[in-house]
Amino acid sequence: MTTATLSRPAAETPNQESVSLAPLQAVIFDWAGTLVDFGSLAPTQIFVEAFACFDITITLAQARGPMGLSKWDHIHQLLQEPAIGQQWQARFGRAPTREDVDAVYARFMPMQIAKVGEFSAPIDGAPQVLAWLRARGLKIGSCTGYPREVLAQLLPAAAAAGIAPDHVVAGDDLSAGGRPGPFMALANVLALGVGDVRACVKVDDTVPGIEEGRRAGMWCVGLTLSGNEVGYSPQEYAQAPADEVEARIARADVKLRQAGAHHVIRSVKDLASVLHTIAADMRAGRMPG
Repeated sequence: MTTATLSRPAAETPNQESVSLAPLQAVIFDWAGTLVDFGSLAPTQIFVEAFACFDITITLAQARGPMGLSKWDHIHQLLQEPAIGQQWQARFGRAPTREDVDAVYARFMPMQIAKVGEFSAPIDGAPQVLAWLRARGLKIGSCTGYPREVLAQLLPAAAAAGIAPDHVVAGDDLSAGGRPGPFMALANVLALGVGDVRACVKVDDTVPGIEEGRRAGMWCVGLTLSGNEVGYSPQEYAQAPADEVEARIARADVKLRQAGAHHVIRSVKDLASVLHTIAADMRAGRMPG
């Protein structure tokens, strides 16, 4: 798939450029599948490989299921799936325990740290969108299910490519926990000095990420094509039949709206027009709740 160079975020017209985004104050982004890593591939494949170290076979579709949770919680959720839990029972003679989650996580972490830099390429249009937001005075937050150790590898590579939010919260930063709770989103509100959670927009490609934003009282925008719910690699997307692509997008759209997304778009480069709509709704007295 070729990468287009954008002079402004897609779907914005010259007339929109002069329209204020007030009273919006901040946009809080997810990372994989939202700002970087088209298809959210980095964590997905590593889950498969980490479980294989224990002679447990999981599919990419199974690995994608709990995406958006912190990685420890993600592994815990996978081990609760009957098909995976039964494999564990057959292999080890007992149901999986918290210590087993720790063991899989311990295998997962070094593999993820080693691989995440390979998946740090920005999603088409993401650097331009961040620059566009800054030019309009909006603050840029972010949060992720990645642990801080993984972010230590991802952030420098992403920053070199133009992806550098004002604040980043990792999946293991907060004692209160991660998604689908509101804590990481609200930590961004505090760090950025945002005066009203209703003036924030959460942008995410996963169900737990949308639920996080709704629980934090924010506007929520779901992403389909670039993210986990559609799940194409760039190469797969380039070769996929158009009707298959549209079917996957439609299923993802429904799922993200059911999770509470106020708007659903294909990728971050389509964000500008949605932000104008949200800002206009707020000026008319409509709020995300």
